[in-house]
Amino acid sequence: MIASLTRAIGRAACALLTTTALFASAVGAHAETPPAPVQSGPQVSPAAHQDVSPPLRKLIKHADQRGQHEGQKARPFRSPRPGASATSGAPSSTTATAVPSTSLNFDGVGNGFTGPQGTFTVNAAPPDTNLSVGPNHVIEIVNTNFAIFNKSGAALYGPVPVNTLWSGFGGGCQSNNDGDPIAKYDSIADRWIISQFSVTTTPYLQCVAVSQTADPTGAYNRYSFQYSNFPDYPKMSVWPDAYYITFNMFSGNTFVASMACAYDRTSMLNGQAATQQCFNIGSSFGGLLPSDLDGSTQPPAGSPNHIVADGSGANQLAYWSFHVDWTTPANTTLTGPSSLATAAFSEPCGGTGGTCVPQSGTAQQLDTLGDRLMYRLAYRNFGDHEALVVNRTITSGSSTGIRWYELRTGGGGNSLSIYPLHRAPRGRSRRHDVPG
Repeated sequence: MIASLTRAIGRAACALLTTTALFASAVGAHAETPPAPVQSGPQVSPAAHQDVSPPLRKLIKHADQRGQHEGQKARPFRSPRPGASATSGAPSSTTATAVPSTSLNFDGVGNGFTGPQGTFTVNAAPPDTNLSVGPNHVIEIVNTNFAIFNKSGAALYGPVPVNTLWSGFGGGCQSNNDGDPIAKYDSIADRWIISQFSVTTTPYLQCVAVSQTADPTGAYNRYSFQYSNFPDYPKMSVWPDAYYITFNMFSGNTFVASMACAYDRTSMLNGQAATQQCFNIGSSFGGLLPSDLDGSTQPPAGSPNHIVADGSGANQLAYWSFHVDWTTPANTTLTGPSSLATAAFSEPCGGTGGTCVPQSGTAQQLDTLGDRLMYRLAYRNFGDHEALVVNRTITSGSSTGIRWYELRTGGGGNSLSIYPLHRAPRGRSRRHDVPG
């Protein structure tokens, strides 16, 4: 690893960070020695329940049904890390604005938004905003309500509570509207995935619905997967061989482990009996993100899903390679963790990653969620290389902003390196999410 770091440092400058610009690390590293540990023999379990819903357009509830969990912020899973001061410097003179102009703007789900099923009122913080875009539709979830739009901005359905989708399913998925929602578009199959957890009652469940067609207002194949501990902060991704999902597992208020699971995507697309395969990653890591496919080119055949998180120490990223075998689960493996060194940085809000970013015109400050990487870990295959991008909130002096990383795959698809020189927005304290 030291040799690789030396070679990479020779090729790239370290990231620079000032109050006017925040830079990601220019340090690259291939974790070659020692070999990354390999886990096999995942925990395999069938879905607790499954069925097929009526067409969603026929399931109607009134908007603004308050969920029972969405008012709780993501639970901390480790002690604060004050970190080191980021290096100050000047912005790159070669960097140009790459954001295209918008062709259409329309109101989404927000306070006072009115759709076919009523008017939405923001009822809790954090709002757990989540959105996914397909060729003809947009699904947006705020708090525990969602709406479906066409690409012209017309609201086709909603706002309704997320658990409307589980009407008639029974159990916690039907009775609880607990939040931490996920909306995903599966571009490989032209399908939609909507998910939230059920934690007000036990057993703890992740409720997952996969549309039967490209129409998000149609029928869904519905599943619930069960966990023995509280499955906080679920983060899901689309990959050719599975829907991957990660959790921070809690027993009461104690963080006990991170978990990475694969759902049987092929079976769920076809409405068949489905299983999950899970690995317990332990309590040294939290806030794991699975790689999520963007673009029309799939990963090379047999590519593992890449999982990335903060390292166990300061100024590190950690990553794993999850290869699932649905025919012979004993052959499923999780390789890692491997480590990547990053340029030094401090977590915001005195190392707590908490709430400290000022807003104009109000005393209400913004939550940075700076103790973890931000969803999503977006993957794209460019043909001549494969890249993943992810961001996080950091601080330098009195300024807070976004650092983002581009990771590249290495030999065999199991190793990752940090690709050099990436820049965050200019200006004063900023808080944004989701690269790609």
